[in-house]
This record gives sequence, C-alpha cells and structure tokens, in this order.
Amino acid sequence: IREGDQLIEAKLTSGNAEVLIAARDGKAIRFNESTVRPIGRVGAGVRGISIEDGDEVVGMICVEPDSKQDVLVLSENGYGKRTDLDEYRITNRGGKGVKTINITEKTGKLISIQAVTDDNDLMIINRSGLTIRTAVGQIRLAGRATQGVRIINLREGDAIASVMAVPAAGEEEEVQPAEGVETGGETPGTAPAEE
Repeated sequence: IREGDQLIEAKLTSGNAEVLIAARDGKAIRFNESTVRPIGRVGAGVRGISIEDGDEVVGMICVEPDSKQDVLVLSENGYGKRTDLDEYRITNRGGKGVKTINITEKTGKLISIQAVTDDNDLMIINRSGLTIRTAVGQIRLAGRATQGVRIINLREGDAIASVMAVPAAGEEEEVQPAEGVETGGETPGTAPAEE
C-alpha cells in the first residue's frame, strides 16, 4: 500500500459478482469482478475507481447476479436512499463512475454504501456515540441522482460515523446512548421523513 493510503474493505466473492465502489463526493462505479485479474498477495492491485484530489473511497459492495439486493447509500448528515442495482450501468473498472447520490450542503458527503433487502436493519453510529437501529424496509426506492430522504435526525454538529446492514431484529429498538453521553434535547428519530 502506498504511503497515505489504506485498505477499507475486503469481500469474499463467487467470481461472478458485480462490484460497486463509492466515493465521498457521491460517485459510484459498477463492474464485474471478472475484470480484476488475480494478483499475488503483495501486489498493489488494479484501479477500481478514479477519484479527484481530495475525494476518497468510502466503501465497496459485491452483489451476486441472482441477488435481489438493492444499493443503499447514506450521507453524513443523515440522508439516504435505496436504489435498484440495475440503475447503475456496468462500466470498465477504473472509470469515474456515475452519480449515486446528489451531494449538497444539506446532505453532506457520502459516508456509506450497503447491499440491502427488506430483511435487513441498519445500525447507525453517530460521532456523538448514539447508536440507532432502523428497518431498511422503511426506506423507499429512489433514483440514482436524487438526494434521498432524511433517515435520521442529527443534533447540530453531529454526523454519522459508521453504518452496517444487519439481519432484521423484528421489533425496532430504542436509541441507545454510548456510556457517558447525555441524551437531553431532541431524540434522533428512526422514521424517514419525505423532503
């Protein structure tokens, strides 16, 4: 790995998966993993997506051809959406990609990309230490170039730190503050609000 670079994701795949890589400025690229040639353990790898100076990759998902998974993206200010995989055309790896979310001052930068179905919940951890669990089924499908809807309400100065898709728990859980975090003021909600 070059100086200043870091590994952020590794996935186990079948050899036929579609790979989507997303960057903070709202672009994502889709290509078939067969276009990535096998390389030795210490090799530097091949380029997946070309990004501008100051941009960085936020994540990668691998979706099998017969999967019913959607692409879910979430921005640091709590906006997100689900998009059908077919809205992302297959391109050559190493390109600049296509818009996956419309980044604005209101939405903030892209923070996460996940492969999801209605059988998933989202676990969202804020920088302030709050953990929120919400059902993916509450998030409606939207086009690639839209900004999405508000998934959670954030306090002034807070932002999303981490997101993970997990199996659905059945009943929605309450907001659980991290140890030592005060919960006064408005409680972040889990229901998406149309914007």
